[in-house]
Order: sequence, then C-alpha cells, then structure tokens
Amino acid sequence: MPDLVALEVLLSIARTGSLSAAGRQCGMTQQAVSARVAALESQTGVRMVRRSRTGSELTPAGVVTAQWADRLLGVAHEVDAGLATLRADSKSRVRVHASLTIAELLMPRWLVTLRTALERHGDAVPEVILTAENSEHVIAAVLHGDADVGFIESPGTARGLRSRIVAYDELVLVVPAAHRWTRRSQPIEIAELAQTALVTREPGSGTRDYLTTALAATGGGVVQAAPVLELSTAAAVRAAVLAGAGPAVMSRLAVSDDLSLGRMRAIPVRELDLHRSLRAIWVGSRTPPAGAVRDLLGHITSVQRSASASASAPAPARTRH
Repeated sequence: MPDLVALEVLLSIARTGSLSAAGRQCGMTQQAVSARVAALESQTGVRMVRRSRTGSELTPAGVVTAQWADRLLGVAHEVDAGLATLRADSKSRVRVHASLTIAELLMPRWLVTLRTALERHGDAVPEVILTAENSEHVIAAVLHGDADVGFIESPGTARGLRSRIVAYDELVLVVPAAHRWTRRSQPIEIAELAQTALVTREPGSGTRDYLTTALAATGGGVVQAAPVLELSTAAAVRAAVLAGAGPAVMSRLAVSDDLSLGRMRAIPVRELDLHRSLRAIWVGSRTPPAGAVRDLLGHITSVQRSASASASAPAPARTRH
C-alpha cells in the first residue's frame, strides 16, 4: 500500500502537469518528487507518470490510481481532524473516579493546586468530573471505560489495568477518648482485634479490604469478626465511633483532627503493619494516557514529592530572645 505522501505527490502532478510545480505545491524539490514517483512505481509495479520535454502527465493507470487516492486522502484528512478533536477533548476534560478517602481528603487539594499551577502558566484548565465511590466500583468504572483514571486504596487491582503509586497512608485503630482500651499500657494483640466487632465500611471498600488482607498476612487463619455496623462513608464511620458504637480501623487522614484534639485515640496493634500505598489506575500502556490524565498524575507526583520533602526537612532551630 503506498504511503499517503506518495499519493499526495501523484495528485499534485495530476493537477499541475509538472514535477516542479507539484514539488512547489507539496513543499518538496523536483528531485524529491521524482524520487517519490519512482518509489511509488517500484512499490506498486505500475507505471504512473509519463515524462516529456513539455511536462509530465499521468498514464491511464496513474489516472485511475489518482482517483482512488483522492477518495483515500479525503478520508485520511477526516480521520486526522477527528483525532485532533479527540486530542483536544482529552486535554480539556477528564473523568475521575476515586475511592472515598482519596476523593474527600486528597483530591480537593490536588485539583486546586493543579488549577493554580495551570493558570499561573497561562494554560487551559481541564474540566474534571469527579465521582467518589469505593475502590471496587472505581476498578469497575475504569475497566468499563466510564472513567479515564481511577484512584484506589485497596491492595490489589484487576487484570488489564496499569497502576502508579501516588501517595502513602496508614490505617489506625481508633476509639473514643473514654474507651477502656485507652487505659491499657500494652498494644492490642492481633487476635483480640480480630475478635472485636468493629464499625466498618461496606464490602468493596479499600480500607476494609486492606485490613482483611493485612490480618490474613499475619498467618494462623486470622479472620475478622462480623462488624457491629457497616456504613458507606468514612464520615459515618467516624461519627459512629465518636458515638460509642465501637472501635474502627480508619485512614489516619480521616481522623487526624480528632487525634490531635483528643476526641479519639489511636490504639497500637502488636505486629500488624497497616501502612498502605494509594494508587492511580488506568487502561492501556504503562504510560498514563496523554492529555489531562497525564497532566493530573504528573502534578500529583510533584505535590506529594514536595510534601514528603517538607515533612522530612529538619525544623528550624529556636533562638532565645
């Protein structure tokens, strides 16, 4: 199959009747046009152009080929215009599905700082359509094409998805300040935690799945007791814990204010690692999709790197006055 440039050259020769004029129309030298024609004829095995002292003209086979090329190039230009539209759309609009912890506690800051950075450089700000749901539903939305990118907190992903770590989090066992566990001098044992009815999120929640996976990783067939309450948001779980419904394992991000103000206490659990990574997921190649998705993930990486650097920087020394 001849390439599109060769067909463009053939059409220009048909319109102008001259290799040099065709070259000017295509932005090529006469020698380059002649080489294109020779390559086209060699590739197809068909004589396309007849040269003479008065100019160049198409052979009967060249005339037929030029008619086909005209139709083919028309379709190619339509495809090119359509792809340009799709590229523009990928830059101006992105559908994001995120787990509730990420959507409520991290995504607002990421989106605000992205807007600020783009406006500072005079770049267009994409429209972000954000949907908050549990990690299981986020994975399904990305797989089915309902989301351009997803953000999850669960420990595993489905086959066919690519992922990238965008942030880190820690789950903590929390109780109200007056709970009996706050008077203990030793950490809770894993077995006691597993036997305790907790306030939890619904099945499919990344936080709940991560706790299940972490308990299973300790060995010994540890299985979490049935929950005392199943709730659909982190805010509802937090409120239930404060109301005395029972302990809960929650993201430290969700209860940081309660812990700092003393409304809740974090209870250590012996030999249970509850540190986790938060990941972006998408369909396709290892590189995130070009456009708004790649811009968003690049910005998040930059923001989190800056936050990590700030957290690890030594505090300034105090001076006496």
